[in-house]
Amino acid sequence: MRPIRLIPLLQQASAQALADRYGLTLDPATLVVQRTSRDHTGDYTLVLFPLMKHRLGSPEAIGQTLGQDLLDRLPDTLAAFDLVKGFLNLTLTPAAWCRWLHFALAEPEAALRLDLGSGQKVMLEFPSPNTNKPLHLGHLRNLFLGDSLTRILTAAGFTTIRANLYNDKGIHICKSLLAWQREGCQTPEQSGLKGDHLAGKYYVRFDQLLREQIEQLKAQGLDEEQAKAQAPLQQEVQELYRRWEAGDPAVVEPWRQMNTWVYAGFEQTFRRLGLPPFDVNYYESETYLRGREIVEEGLAQGVFFRKPDGSVWIDLSDEKLDEKLVLRSDGTSVYITQDLATAELKYQQFGIDRSIYVIGNEQDYHMKVLIATLKRLGKPYAEGMYHLSYGMVDLPTGRMKSREGTVVDADDLLDEMTATAAAATAELGKTESLDAQSLESLHHSLGLGALKYFLLKVDPARRMVFNPEDSIDFKGHTGTFIQYTHARTAALLRKADEQGYRPQPVAAPEPLAGAELDLVRQLYHWPDALAEAVRDYSPAVVANYAYDLARAYSRFYTEAPVLKADTVAQRDFRLLLTALTRQHLATVLGLLGIEAPDRM
Repeated sequence: MRPIRLIPLLQQASAQALADRYGLTLDPATLVVQRTSRDHTGDYTLVLFPLMKHRLGSPEAIGQTLGQDLLDRLPDTLAAFDLVKGFLNLTLTPAAWCRWLHFALAEPEAALRLDLGSGQKVMLEFPSPNTNKPLHLGHLRNLFLGDSLTRILTAAGFTTIRANLYNDKGIHICKSLLAWQREGCQTPEQSGLKGDHLAGKYYVRFDQLLREQIEQLKAQGLDEEQAKAQAPLQQEVQELYRRWEAGDPAVVEPWRQMNTWVYAGFEQTFRRLGLPPFDVNYYESETYLRGREIVEEGLAQGVFFRKPDGSVWIDLSDEKLDEKLVLRSDGTSVYITQDLATAELKYQQFGIDRSIYVIGNEQDYHMKVLIATLKRLGKPYAEGMYHLSYGMVDLPTGRMKSREGTVVDADDLLDEMTATAAAATAELGKTESLDAQSLESLHHSLGLGALKYFLLKVDPARRMVFNPEDSIDFKGHTGTFIQYTHARTAALLRKADEQGYRPQPVAAPEPLAGAELDLVRQLYHWPDALAEAVRDYSPAVVANYAYDLARAYSRFYTEAPVLKADTVAQRDFRLLLTALTRQHLATVLGLLGIEAPDRM
């Protein structure tokens, strides 16, 4: 039987105390109880500021009376309280930790489970790449966020569906195609490049050729905007796109061939990144026609309006989103046209309760418009749509730009990370016993783990700078340190087995103290961290929990000898605690999509 979770217990006790003392009736779930921040004393914190609207007194007065009430109500659970402005920090008794630990040691699998989803069906769409260039560092943050969040939601009891939308149509695709046709129509085999790299090469080349024409026209007296509009290459690519939408076989067939090469290149990269296959792939080239139909339906409903030039718009000014184009004057679609159709298709196919779009924050406006438009159209699934907006990834040298060819290619970066991991493990000098194949696999695991952790440990909303040199460190805030800690637990358990130690079930010592207590605290908080990650759609919560747990075990390993413990009971207890830590680390790393090696 699972022990009572402390956050709901503290919420319930606080609500009852407020009712008894002040006559205030509150839903316990509305009270904010969270883990105490590292720089304060305590285990859980009740945030008092939201209570100020009820005019019960100052935060200090409420905190003092409420803190004492909670100690009186929960004497076997709470040992002390500390009031810091509007935060009531609560410290648990050693007995409270022991009660949970007895359960966790008896049912370690159950200690890792948490059912929040109750079978709700959630679709996550990522990474939605354009088929005119290879995957790059920005895509990697998207991929790792989407993959990890899918794993997290699945672990919390949700039914999840991985979806990928290929942005395989549009003017950007035609740019790669036109440059490819102008310069020889090479195949991947002829060029020695993966298909996605081939398309990216010609996307950059198109921009170079266009820039040359623009500069020539500017030299003739035109300004930048006029020169771009009149450049022959710009006019040619716009005509190519019109022909594609008209279904011209002379355009559609080479477009289809180039995209086939790109899909194959993407799949190679997905496999290298250790990503499971997507449950469903959508293609904008197959949804835009239904998008046009939705626009026509919206015109009939009065949701959209047509301007004199024939273009179709929606007016969202009352929602501070201005007017938005949904169909061009020449009848060609824009991004939102096919997005309307894809949203409908997702709901029709899977009956999803929630649709999460993992898309960079440069598309914040677009996603607001999409959701607002679907609500105006009366679509029942609009309320369940959520934009997981994440910040861009910069390099120490600045922002990446695809057209200028200054992006960090995903394949090249993974090669670099693997090489860096190989150098780091060689310097550590503990892998001599591994054969060549095992060593190669370890280097890939460490390099990929370091990359994933670096991109996941930062809150998704924050913009970040990626520096490969900072991501692999056996002692720092890195995935490598966490993987190393897992390998350390595995090595210790192997050594115990080799020495014939078979730890028997043993009661946790009371009172727990020092490094043992700190480790138990971290193990206990796993369901809290998982619940927070689900609530905030943030793998960063899980990533930082993994680091805190690894750090707690490192302290325990140093300060609490295991195989040389003072008594057999103490040795067996610490071995069981090590096994529990290993299981938690493996589970948490798995939710980040990171392998947990047994040897390093």
